[in-house]
Amino acid sequence: MAFRNVLVVDDEEAMRHLLAVILRDRGYEVRTVENGEDALKELAARDYDLVLSDVRMPRMDGIGLLKRALEARPELTFIVMSAYGTHDTAIEAMKAGAYDYVSKPFKPDEVVLVLRKAEERERLARENRRLRTELASGYRFEEVVGSSEAMQDVLRQVRKVAPQKATVLLTGESGTGKELVARALHELSPRASFPFVAVNCGAIPGELIESELFGHVRGAFTDASRDKKGLAAEADGGTLFLDEIGELPPPLQVKLLRFLQEEEVRRVGDVRAEKVDVRVVAATARDLGRAVAEAQFREDLFYRLNVVGIRLPPLRERPGDIAPLVRHFLAKYRRLRPDAPLTGVSAAALEVLHAYRWPGNVRELEHVVERAVVLAEGSELGEEDLPAELRSRERSTPSLILPEGNLSVKRAFRSVEEQLIRKALEQTGGNRTRAAELLEISYRALLYKIKEYGIAA
Repeated sequence: MAFRNVLVVDDEEAMRHLLAVILRDRGYEVRTVENGEDALKELAARDYDLVLSDVRMPRMDGIGLLKRALEARPELTFIVMSAYGTHDTAIEAMKAGAYDYVSKPFKPDEVVLVLRKAEERERLARENRRLRTELASGYRFEEVVGSSEAMQDVLRQVRKVAPQKATVLLTGESGTGKELVARALHELSPRASFPFVAVNCGAIPGELIESELFGHVRGAFTDASRDKKGLAAEADGGTLFLDEIGELPPPLQVKLLRFLQEEEVRRVGDVRAEKVDVRVVAATARDLGRAVAEAQFREDLFYRLNVVGIRLPPLRERPGDIAPLVRHFLAKYRRLRPDAPLTGVSAAALEVLHAYRWPGNVRELEHVVERAVVLAEGSELGEEDLPAELRSRERSTPSLILPEGNLSVKRAFRSVEEQLIRKALEQTGGNRTRAAELLEISYRALLYKIKEYGIAA
């Protein structure tokens, strides 16, 4: 990831102009100011990756600016410029936190070389941070657990697609592990040292999602007191994961399509577009093909997202993965019982787990195992440690009615979907927020479904 936004600080107008020309020719976004006080105002108003400042200036010199700037933003990369005879001052600046210095007069390539070195240092620092985070969180590709043929096919696709930049659309029911697979695509790609930025398109209010995704400039709307970099720009060099993409409002679908086509973002209120380099992975539990047919999702955006489609099978289609997943989650949550860790799971408990339909998929299984680890009294997870609804075959079998005399999968799906929504609303006393949580869909999707099926409030 290259530095995009550079602030040049110099009291000589000719020098500011020269540096702006040199850096803009190399693809940098450049703003210039003539003194340290104006520089601090700029840094408070906008996001900059790097400051290139002269040391000797009136009102506030480069050393004073450096100290004030790093107090507010310790991660800022700062490079000073010093004329002949002021090298001692430049060295003092480096001791105060500057990355490097450039001697005046300089050749254009000398300035660019220093910036490129700073970018490489930042890349290595980011890689180190990523590795530390990975070690701390225990994330490994092997966390995508599955020995079944269905999951092995998914993993083969992930390994094959990960090195490419092609956009990937992950489909599957809620709880099947779409974000985990998205992270695996990132970690196995050349972009692994750059950010993985996840955006839940169903969780951000429609009036805010454009600003969150693409950013805004100061004054774009009432509360925009300073420039804000969007999540798409935050992911520059890495992977942008768009979860619940099916919930994206139609106006944003148009702007997302433009972003994918042009590979550039335009912040709300800005007249300029900024190039970004991101790999997009989208995910949805909705049938986007059906949404396209019903004019709820743009067909051109669907095809742009679905360059490579990977379907994650529900847990009921891969019962052979239940035992490995249980062992995996037992190991993961063993820390909850450091004095008496569970060593395994009984055959009776596995039988119960295999008999259950798992409407919440892997996420539900993980929650069940975590609960059992906390409540179990023996050294082995037994049938008695499982929730009552799993142990009761009658309760674990959904009491759903399928339409008679018709074998249409589409009609059966709609019938089952409507019944589940009615049942969730009944169980929550009409609380739509809680019902959406039980159904594991977004609140916006639930409101749409209630209207679609004519369910009374």
